[in-house]
Amino acid sequence: MNPIVSIIMGSTSDLPVMEKAMAFFEDMQIPFEVNALSAHRTPAAVEHFAKNAKARNIKVIIAAAGMAAALPGVIAASTTLPVIGVPVKGMLDGLDALLSIVQMPPGIPVATVGVNGGLNAAILATEMLALGDDDIARRLSDYKQSLRTKIEKANDQLSEIKSYKYKTN
Repeated sequence: MNPIVSIIMGSTSDLPVMEKAMAFFEDMQIPFEVNALSAHRTPAAVEHFAKNAKARNIKVIIAAAGMAAALPGVIAASTTLPVIGVPVKGMLDGLDALLSIVQMPPGIPVATVGVNGGLNAAILATEMLALGDDDIARRLSDYKQSLRTKIEKANDQLSEIKSYKYKTN
């Protein structure tokens, strides 16, 4: 299958942050690609990627970057596709990357998840894709139901604790 989501990382050191996103896409049966491109070290390649992503049938781009974190904004400046930025924890616990991604100028929006939020980026991308794909929407609904079930089960287990210190009822 041809990818419809592109995960771009500023460097391969960002891979651990994006592994949950990749696993989620595999579980959701959403074809994706992964590349390392740097806004600072390979700016021409980033621009080429962004300008050609739509023609390759990419629907959503997730860009993970740390420190100056210019990658998501540079990509967003060169495409009309939705871009989700994932700030990667670095020198200032990710605050530097978060602020770089969130503070985009008017006309160049980048949706932004929390620091090291690769999984949430994948879920947000899936929600976008689900708007036009009933199969993805169904799988996403099943996933959300599994989250509810997991919490309900955890709450039931807590209610069985006999210690007064932890009694929930």
